[in-house]
Parts: sequence; structure tokens; C-alpha cells
Amino acid sequence: MPAITVDDILFLPRLPELDPTATRYRPVRRLGKAERGFEGEGFPVRRAFAGVTLPELDPFVHMDHLGEVEMAPGEPMGTPWHPHRGFETVTYLIDGAVEHQDSNGGGGKLSDGDTQWMTAGAGILHIEQPPEQLVRNGGVLHGVQLWVNLPRAKKMSPPRYQDIRGKHTGLLTTPDGGALIRVIAGDVAGHTGPGVTHSPITVAHLTLEPGAQVDLPWNPAYNALVYALAGHGTVGAEGRPFQEGRLVVFGEGDALRLSADRAQESRAPKLELFVLGGLPIREPVVQYGPFVMNTAQEVQQAFEDYQAGRLGVIPAQHLPHTS
Repeated sequence: MPAITVDDILFLPRLPELDPTATRYRPVRRLGKAERGFEGEGFPVRRAFAGVTLPELDPFVHMDHLGEVEMAPGEPMGTPWHPHRGFETVTYLIDGAVEHQDSNGGGGKLSDGDTQWMTAGAGILHIEQPPEQLVRNGGVLHGVQLWVNLPRAKKMSPPRYQDIRGKHTGLLTTPDGGALIRVIAGDVAGHTGPGVTHSPITVAHLTLEPGAQVDLPWNPAYNALVYALAGHGTVGAEGRPFQEGRLVVFGEGDALRLSADRAQESRAPKLELFVLGGLPIREPVVQYGPFVMNTAQEVQQAFEDYQAGRLGVIPAQHLPHTS
């Protein structure tokens, strides 16, 4: 799993040691299991939020776990041109490569540890495809796509891209150096990530060594969700078993306890976690296909605007890909 890492973790900033007598560890409210499905042209995904209600997810709407999958030559697939309005898509690529283009003429390439943060806002068309080399030779693809809701006042914001290179991710570790914490957006114990957000949220990728434990300070005003990308462990001070493809929804408190089992499988030697939370927007959500709005009428208007070409048109030429 070649997401951004460091040669010597002991040189990184460290989380503060928490006083267990003064810390409210968040209890496990719900353990969910991702459902398998397909996206785009037939790429296999896991629907990470399956069975979880929108109020528990707020301000998040949807998340797909892409892979981890080893593809033979000719197998890599992407998505056709499609529209979005009213929210943000966050594509975090752990392994492999993806190219993207949009109806504003922009484009780029994501590879190991990079993040594409696309604010669809008032509307945009875009496409995501595997690079020609990956199609020709095959290879591994592994990542996450997260949908972040926008509040009513910002749903019609101008579209915006943030191409966040993995090397700019905020890095820190635990007091004993047993885990690597990558902060993509927001902050963890005052250590910030590069992602610029419309709503207060935190998104991070944690790698725990076998037997390691992380006591993660967490904003008590935020919700807290943790998805297991790989490996086995436990969650909460109560030590609930947790493994790849499971999502935990935490209750109230100001810290998360996450632990890796001492024995891990050879194909996934460490516990890999995607941790996210934010300040709930608490507005009505109507999501249909690629649109996330506040009312059914606004969704209908988005379809009409798309059909009329008001969300953008596919240009004849695009800007060169950037790396």
C-alpha cells in the first residue's frame, strides 16, 4: 500500500498523550458492513455507508471503497462523462493512477497518495479514466471516493478543483510511534491537512502497526466515522472487533480509540483506516443520481439544466494532463 509514508516515523510530530480520567472516549454507536457493487463502466466498489442513515453521516452523503483490486491488461475501467451539482467529490488514491478531465477544460492525474477534491457546486461535467499505461499493462488500483454535502448557501458555488499531492499531506504519529496519521483536510490535534473545505470537516488516513493503539483527539462538535480499508483490529474503549470493509459510527465524546490486532494477514500486514467527521449541516437532503440538493424540485431543475447544457458541455480539446 504505497500511500505517502516516511523513512523514519520517529521524526514526525506526535499526538498528545491523553489523560484517561479526563477523556470521554466515544462509544461505538453502530457497526456497518459495506455492500459490493459496481461503478462507472463496471469497476467493482464497496458501498461503505450501506445501511447508515443520513443524519448519522451528515455532512457526508456517500462513500465508495475502490478496490483494492489487481487488474489484468485491458481490464482497468473508469467512468463516462457525467454531471454533478450541489456537493463535493473527494477521490483519495492509495495505489495506482487515475486521469480526470472536466467541462471547464481542466484535467490532471492522480497517483499514489494524491487527492482530487472537486467542488461541483452549481454544476460541472467530468470523466475519470485509467491511464493508457495501466490499461495496457494492468496493475493495482485502490482508493476511496467520498461525497461531501454543501450547505444550502453554497450549493450553487462556482466549481473548483483542488489537486492535492500526497507529499503535501499533513503527517504525524502517536506518542510511541506505532501509527502513521495522514491528515488530508481539517486538523487532528492542531495538525492540519492541505484540503480547503466549505464546511468544517476532518479527513485522515491512518496506518497502525500490528498491536498498535491510537487515542485520537476528536472535535466533540463533529460526528465520527471510521472505515477499515485493510486489516483487523478493535474500535472504541469497549474493544469491538473491526476489520476490512466495516464502518463504525461513533457516539459522542472527545476522543476515538482505535487498535490493531497483533496478528494480521500477510496480504494486509497493517490496519488501514479512513477516518472522517464534520460539523453536521442539519438541512434537508435529496440525493438522486449525481445531484445532492435540498428539495426534489431542485433535483428536477438540475436534470433540466444538465439536459439544456447549463452544467457545461464536453469540450473538443482539454488542457494537457498535469502530474
